[in-house]
Amino acid sequence: MSIPRRLDSLSVTLLTLRERAGLSGVEAARRAGMSQATVSRFENGKRVPTDADVRSLCEVYGAPVATRRELLTLAKDLREGATSARTLLHRAGAPSVQQRIGRIEATSARIRSFQPTIVIGLLQTADYMRALLSGLHQGNDLKAMVAARLARQQILDTDRTFHLVLTESALRWHVGSPEIMARQAGHLVAVAARPNVRLGIIPWTRPVTHPVLHAFQIYDQRAAMVGTETAVAVITDARDVADYETRFEIYAGLADYDDDAQHVLRRLADEYRALPPKSQGTQGSGRSGHVCTDQ
Repeated sequence: MSIPRRLDSLSVTLLTLRERAGLSGVEAARRAGMSQATVSRFENGKRVPTDADVRSLCEVYGAPVATRRELLTLAKDLREGATSARTLLHRAGAPSVQQRIGRIEATSARIRSFQPTIVIGLLQTADYMRALLSGLHQGNDLKAMVAARLARQQILDTDRTFHLVLTESALRWHVGSPEIMARQAGHLVAVAARPNVRLGIIPWTRPVTHPVLHAFQIYDQRAAMVGTETAVAVITDARDVADYETRFEIYAGLADYDDDAQHVLRRLADEYRALPPKSQGTQGSGRSGHVCTDQ
């Protein structure tokens, strides 16, 4: 079942509220004590409002209390900051990280993701997830983590657009077993056939001159997310987001797409199928998967 369309909820809701109030951007800005350009940036997704901005605009627009609370939550999720993953895990459990990422994805019309080390979370099979996460999560915690990540994947059934880039080395990080990796490669072939997904694979044979230090995601033009083993950072500074957009275009330009990408994926699947079962690695060794945004 598809998720109802909800493209860029923060921007769309602010625009809708202003139009329902019958105000021009200039008049709304005057009443809220800000510039018209600022209001425009909020509405086109190029800037994330502060709590004070949201409250001022909602007051001007006469927004219902429930709408104000929703907008404050969306803005908080997108606002620049870094949160200790260990703190989140201890206080609220790992699924809370996935739920926060899911809310950010749900407010975005276009999602771009680059991952050099493991499969992007939105593209992972359930078996891959369990193997990747089992080194740090067990029992009900592992089930909750996998369920939360699988729930995020429903967004692929919406009309949002996705441009996702993986390195071949990410698929050569042998997670769990040859069978798991062969199925994961096959799943990527299927996902790449979706009309709203553009999947690129950078083959290991492709010469590069740009260093790659970590994975990152970009949400529309207003936010980027970077994850490590111990922290998740949401970056909304316009200059930093623009830098990540530039980096993404460089990496995307190195990737193979369509038939060429499928050739790489099928070759990898065949190579994993050719491995004897005894060659499988230690399950759950993928420590970077427990917090890293890996979308």
